[in-house]
Amino acid sequence: MTGTTQMLEHKFAGFGGDVTVADGRVIEGYASVFGKVDQGGDIVEPGAYGKALERLKARGGSVKMLWQHDPAEPIGVWDEVREDARGLYVKGRLLTDVARAREAAALIAAGAIDGLSIGYRTLKSTKDGSGRRLLSELELWEVSLVTFPMLPDARVGAKGESPEAALLRDMAAVVDEARRILARD
Repeated sequence: MTGTTQMLEHKFAGFGGDVTVADGRVIEGYASVFGKVDQGGDIVEPGAYGKALERLKARGGSVKMLWQHDPAEPIGVWDEVREDARGLYVKGRLLTDVARAREAAALIAAGAIDGLSIGYRTLKSTKDGSGRRLLSELELWEVSLVTFPMLPDARVGAKGESPEAALLRDMAAVVDEARRILARD
């Protein structure tokens, strides 16, 4: 079954040890990892971003860097967005003239923010035998810095976290599940 969805969707990925901030402003890491089942039951397949990134480059567009998916809060620029064998690699700069970007850098350095999330539209998908959506072509619009990642195994601080942090993580999972259910209705 091939499906198309016209609405904007979001996928969250944890920073894990893979996203770094250098000089308080350069960020690099993976915004999406291929082949992993997220909490929404979706799996992004290798090659899912390729065509969209080519179209974006051809028209001189760019993937936006936002704060918590808020289109009113751009906080930097992604200088490099590409697919590789692992997933969607991003490298960019927080714009230090923007107050929220300075706050984001401090929050990342302190470990308070540990996630990336993609904003996209599904162009092609199929269902596997267990009902999971296999996302084979996505139109990528933005990559945001976010508080709660969708892939729990890619989180910073999951080992030995406080009971309060575990409660917040579980609450975020409930909110994400509700968002997923509402988006499919």
